Formats: sequence, structure tokens, C-alpha cells
Amino acid sequence: MPSRNQNNTTISVVHEISCGLDVHKNSVSACLLYSDSSGTEQSEMREFQTFTDDLIKLKEWLLERECPVIAMESTGPYWTPVHNVLEDSVKVILVNARHMRNVPGHKTDISDSRWLAGLLRHGLLKAAFIPPKHQRQWRDLTRMRRNYKEDLGDFQRRVHKLFQQSNIKIDSVVSDLFGATGRNLMKLLISGDNSPTISEVENCLRGSLQDKAAELHRSVQGFFEAHHRFLLSLLLNTIENLETQISILESRIKEVMRDAQEAIRRLEEIPGVGAVSSHAILAEIGPTLTEFPTAHALASWCGLSPGNNQSGGKRFSGKSPVKKNHLKTIMVEVAWPAIKARGSYYRAKYYALKARLGAKKAIIAVAHKILKTIYHVLKYGVHFKDLGETYLLERNREAKIKYLTWQASLIGYELVPLDQPAATAQAPIFT
Repeated sequence: MPSRNQNNTTISVVHEISCGLDVHKNSVSACLLYSDSSGTEQSEMREFQTFTDDLIKLKEWLLERECPVIAMESTGPYWTPVHNVLEDSVKVILVNARHMRNVPGHKTDISDSRWLAGLLRHGLLKAAFIPPKHQRQWRDLTRMRRNYKEDLGDFQRRVHKLFQQSNIKIDSVVSDLFGATGRNLMKLLISGDNSPTISEVENCLRGSLQDKAAELHRSVQGFFEAHHRFLLSLLLNTIENLETQISILESRIKEVMRDAQEAIRRLEEIPGVGAVSSHAILAEIGPTLTEFPTAHALASWCGLSPGNNQSGGKRFSGKSPVKKNHLKTIMVEVAWPAIKARGSYYRAKYYALKARLGAKKAIIAVAHKILKTIYHVLKYGVHFKDLGETYLLERNREAKIKYLTWQASLIGYELVPLDQPAATAQAPIFT
């Protein structure tokens, strides 16, 4: 008699009591799910405002109902006030909204919270990574520094544009417009002199640019009017203010991350990783990586892991998933200087992949390699050891010899080692 499959497809209950929160700027809809004495699922709905005293009432209600875990969507910054109040009392699961979809045509705040509670009750939610409080503060600082540096670059580009509009060609002579000489010349233009003399220009020059006084004197002869002086003054003040703020931020970052100096030193041994990027990497993932069991898990969270797309025994596009992740941006920025380090494994890997995949895909692959290196350096406390530029060649030596031997045979040649005389053979005749 044939055996019958006894597998139970019923979704089991993981949390006897669970709560789903639909969070907005000014309100929170809560749905509590539990089982009564007969085992029937029951629900309780509540609405709260997002003032701190109302969120404390939410916490007291959850504790009164003995709810050990809650789930909410990562809706912009609106989840943060709720998390601040609840993180010390109940387990908070933050969920990516794209990973859970309600039934079309049934979307309300109450139904969203009930849907969340139901998925949580049956263990069907994938929790997002919420760093500890001190690491979230690191993130705030490093991300603000990044934003300020982007703003700084934007205002510097505006100065370049202003000079083009007013026929000023300083940036055609000096390599760094915002170096000592460039700033002195900008202040000279702001002072109101429409036609600076060559002696005034010479007083602004520093270093090797003192030999280019005549050329720089020509570069400041343009149509720089009062309108341009006003704009340049505003831009230069903003640039100097941003530079001051960035300097203050960097001092603060070093102060709050002083306990992670050993991890920072190990990270800076990796090609492409400097002081700024090492602080930013630690702020994003922390020094212990307890939330990531494997290097693949970290790469997948970051968005650098190749896509998993297979059906009918066929593998389709392995394109990395499109996601906005701060760490992914940092890793790609780290990869570019890493491939310029002569004699390094990353340089050899990049050029080996570039010939087959193109530059963009190759740099993503190198960023993936560096991220896996960072994982092992932080997770296991080891120091970086470069495999060297010849590693790939040695690893593929036998396959390469076999391929070249076959290629030579196709055109009538024989491949032999340098220390072994070739067999006497008639050279092929090409017509």
C-alpha cells in the first residue's frame, strides 16, 4: 500500500502574543493578536499619538498585555520615536515595507497593523538590522560628515562656474583652486580691484606658483563685476563654514570611536581603506558583526552580493539587487583606489574581470571582494594579507597552459617550456 505524505502545511504560531504597529508622523495604529482559552485568535485595536507621553502609554499597554515582541515598518524616520520608547521593554522588529504586501484593495491603517501582527505571529517577517544606540550615533556623525562634504563639493563647483561666467581663468593655471594661492587670489578679487596689478598678484602666490606670476596675472583679467564679487563672497564664506563644520565633526568622530582604534588600524591595512572610510565602515556595521553570521549575509544586506535568479534549471541575470545602502556606496569608493595599488590582488582581479565584464561590473566585484575581506578582519581579529598580483595567474596556471596549448595546435604550433627544446617541425606556410 503506498505511503501517504504526512507533512503538515499549516502555518504554525511562533509568538502567542504579538503586536503590529502602523506608524505615521502623528499617529500609531496598534493591533494586538493573542489566543483565548479555547485557542481562538483574538485581536485588540488601539490608536496612539506620537507624543512621548502617548508612546509611553503604548509601552504600558503592551507590558500590561504581556506582549514580548512588536513589528513595524521602517517608514522614513517615523519609526525612530517609537523605537526610542520601546527598545528597553519589548523586542522591536523593524521590517522593510517591500518585504510584506497586504491584500490589494484592503489597505487601511488598522488592516496594515493587523497584517503586520499576523505575519509576526507566524514568524513570517524578516527583521531589519537595527544597530545599538552608540553605533547609531556613530552613523549620525559619519553620514552628516558625508553630507557636508557633498555640500562642500557642490559650492566649490559653483565657484568654478562663476569664474567661467566672468572670464576669470585662475583654475586653468592652478591645480587646486581652493589651495593657499587660489584663496588669496579670490580674496583679492572680492576686495574690489577690477584690474589687479602684477605686484598684487605676486603677493598672493605661494610655493611653486610664484614662478607663474605673469600667467596668473592674465588669469584674473576678466569681467568680474560687483555682482560677481557679491556671489563669490557668499560662496567663499559658505565653503569656509562647511570646512570648519567638517573639521569639528571629524574631531567628534575620533572622540566617540576611540574605543575602536584597534579595528580601525586593521581596516586601514586594506588597500583603498583610509581614515575616513574606516570610520564610516565601522559606523555602518559595527566592530563585531554579531548580526551577520557569514560574509555572504553581510554582502547581501549591503547589496553587493550577486543576484539569485534561477528557474527551470537555468541561471538568469546575476545582477546585484538595486538598493540604497550607505555601505555599498562606501565600498565602491574604496574599490577605486584599491585597484590602483600596484602589485595588489585587487588590481589583478579588476583587470581580469574588466576584460570580460566591463569596468562597472568589475568594480562592483572588487568592492564585493574587499567587503568579504573586511568581514574576516573584523569578525576574527586577523590582519590583512595581500595575495599579490600573481595569485590569480598561479591559481589558473594549469588551465591557462592547457588553453594555450590548444590554441597553438590550431595554427600548427607546439607549446613547450623555455628550458625544453622544441621538437623539430616544419614551420607552417601561410598563403
